[in-house]
Amino acid sequence: MNNKQLRYTTFALASIAAGTAGLLWWAGKNLEGWLNRVQPEPLPDVTPAAQQLHQDSLVVDMHCDSLLFGRDLLSRSATGHIDLPRLQASNVAIQVFAAATRIPLGFNVTRTPAHSPDLLRIAGAVQASRMAWQSPLGRALHMAYRLHEMAEQSGGQLRVLHNQEELAQLLAARKERPFLTGGILAIEGTQALNGNPANVDKLYAAGYRIIGLTHFYDTEFAGSAHGWRKGGLTAKGLDLLVRMGGYNILLDVAHLSPQALEDVLTVWQRPLLMSHGGVRATGDNPRNLSDDQIRAIAATGGVIGVGFWETAVGGRHPRHIIAALQHIIDLVGDDYAALGSDFDGGITTAFDAAQLAILTQQMLDTGFPETTIRKILGGNALRLLQSALPATAV
Repeated sequence: MNNKQLRYTTFALASIAAGTAGLLWWAGKNLEGWLNRVQPEPLPDVTPAAQQLHQDSLVVDMHCDSLLFGRDLLSRSATGHIDLPRLQASNVAIQVFAAATRIPLGFNVTRTPAHSPDLLRIAGAVQASRMAWQSPLGRALHMAYRLHEMAEQSGGQLRVLHNQEELAQLLAARKERPFLTGGILAIEGTQALNGNPANVDKLYAAGYRIIGLTHFYDTEFAGSAHGWRKGGLTAKGLDLLVRMGGYNILLDVAHLSPQALEDVLTVWQRPLLMSHGGVRATGDNPRNLSDDQIRAIAATGGVIGVGFWETAVGGRHPRHIIAALQHIIDLVGDDYAALGSDFDGGITTAFDAAQLAILTQQMLDTGFPETTIRKILGGNALRLLQSALPATAV
């Protein structure tokens, strides 16, 4: 190859690289708009009585994925489902922000091969810390940093909660400033540990207080409900649970395989969280809980967060969400059902975070007592957080 050919080849390769980088940046920039959509349906009108009940209740959502795409959550946006102004519009006192660190491109709820392409490599094209984004642990640490950074920039309107003391301070402050919102960090899938249970130390130091062992893939710690093998809890997973217990980290069993959940129930002596999902009675798929699993989680004193999307509850209308909540209540009583929206988690919903009073209206229309509605909106989740979070800073 002569010098002229070499220059042409170099130029062509550089152009391809630049074009690929530009395409990835463009795709990443537009990815959230494609994934996290609101598709309006005829919804119940919220009466003044329902709105007042909603405003008088403590509202907690146990799962969203809004940190994944680098969006500024302090400003009202037309993209996605959640930002601070929309949470404030719905009187949300506590929002759990999850960090998924590897997501398959196909979202296969039945079976996901371990080699499935990673969607977050595209999302990482628009993240400020691209080097950190290449490692699952780096991704988790970056998302934790971003939530803390936004809290610092919020003028005190958003607070990251790490322990029961900070939770109590938030609740006290909301009596005078009801627009305050607390955020709690959660890990969705232990890819974030980079294979090493000791990395839980780094996640705890970064502010994570909830850990789910699996997401769509099987991990070295446990099998996923959507994984290839769907195995149980591994020796590494047991080691991790011991370390989590030492920190009072809350265990989230969403996405666990049936065998892994059964194994967890034999060794975990604390209340369990199922942060977001549904029940097989209203949505029969591997993502959702059987009646026996519902009873087992309730027996630990835990809570079950019901999601707002079709796979979880069989439809997008609020009546589908309420039907799943109703089944839990019929089975184990009203102390264990909660909200687990999965907002900004690659789902299409009928409403966004600013419209949660629609659920209060639907519960009233269904005949739920006000005491039950208050429990579902946040009372049950608050009880779990008050018992499970560390008492004070370690």
